[in-house]
Amino acid sequence: MILDKSLIQQYNEQLAATQQKKFNFLKATLQDEGHDVTALLEQLAAFQIAIPSWALGTGGTRFGRFSGGGEPRSLEEKMEDVGLLHALNQSSGAISLHIPWDIPQNATAIKQLAASFELQFDAVNSNTFQDQNDQNYSYKFGSLSHTDKQVRDQAIAHNVEVIKHGIDLGSKALTIWLSDGTDFPGQQNFRRSFQRTLDSFQQIYDALPEDWKVFIEYKPYEPHFYSTVVADWGTSLLFCQKLGEKALGLVDLGHHLPNTNIEQIVSRFLMEGKLGGFHFNDSKYGDDDLTVGAMQPFQLFLIFNELVEGMASQEVQNPALSWMIDASHNVKDPLEDLLQSIEAIKIALAQALIVDRKKLENAQEQNDTTTAQEILQHAFRTDVRPLLAQARLESGAAIDPLAFYRQNKIRQELINQRGVKTYSTGL
Repeated sequence: MILDKSLIQQYNEQLAATQQKKFNFLKATLQDEGHDVTALLEQLAAFQIAIPSWALGTGGTRFGRFSGGGEPRSLEEKMEDVGLLHALNQSSGAISLHIPWDIPQNATAIKQLAASFELQFDAVNSNTFQDQNDQNYSYKFGSLSHTDKQVRDQAIAHNVEVIKHGIDLGSKALTIWLSDGTDFPGQQNFRRSFQRTLDSFQQIYDALPEDWKVFIEYKPYEPHFYSTVVADWGTSLLFCQKLGEKALGLVDLGHHLPNTNIEQIVSRFLMEGKLGGFHFNDSKYGDDDLTVGAMQPFQLFLIFNELVEGMASQEVQNPALSWMIDASHNVKDPLEDLLQSIEAIKIALAQALIVDRKKLENAQEQNDTTTAQEILQHAFRTDVRPLLAQARLESGAAIDPLAFYRQNKIRQELINQRGVKTYSTGL
């Protein structure tokens, strides 16, 4: 669906007076606290979050999947949906492809389509956690860590193929989420499994172009439940340090054991200059892949607090970060969920940007725990939504993207175009 942008302008005109009142009040408050509101608006407008191609369809569980209708049936339709999101919020200017779910049949045509929606290609993602119909060897007992060299070689070749697709599209990074692991004690030798994986990673690393990066994701459990090869941030960091400067860790917010201090992990990665980026989602119990900020908005804010501090510090030398949503939804309209997720991410960013850094650092130096907590709580409790709405308004996006989406019955329009019983490819 190609959105008529004049509808956004008409919609904004209806809300302009109310938005101006809300923004003026917040602007005066922030200025009184010493903030440069113009600079804040510029930072928020520049912040872009990639949309994964697999998030445009209704997600599922191992028990079932229920299509919401109007799902994209091809890569081209997925790109249309991302273009729609970007038109609504001007914050979704990139798409991340999963191979082989979304192999471009004509890279030149796909790049031209992306340009028409003002989209770029974020990291490309490999898949060795599933067997494909045309592959010779199974990944049931592992891929890059497998005891059989033929299986490892097959998995390595797939990652190299993904890199080639990324080069054709203008991507600059490869993301590897390795599901390899074990389900029972004694199933594999931990040390040898690590060494086999390192050798496989090294061959993939050697295939990277000079200006590329590889992001190594980690996860403590699932689909295997006794061990995973890349189980935690320390293992990811260890692989990255052994591989070289182009290897960086990727933090998925759902890939942690309950109550893990993710913001501290972020700080450690930054300290070592090895943070590559994020897969944003939220969770109650595990890797739930819920809407960003739906469960733990304060944790999200604390993560961005570390990011804002670290990226501004002269002590930290870390490459530019990659930002992406990684969520799967069984009961929500995927586009509505993505709009909510992007809003939550940018709220957390805006709140982190208004933390009084000098006062916070002074409180930390003085071991004044109460004041430090009050400074963070003050920023977190500030309603920055009018700031985000103003940034959208000034960039030509909708003041309230979700309300616009519903008011214009966009999901019904997609159903009319694509059908009720459509299923997004890949999932």
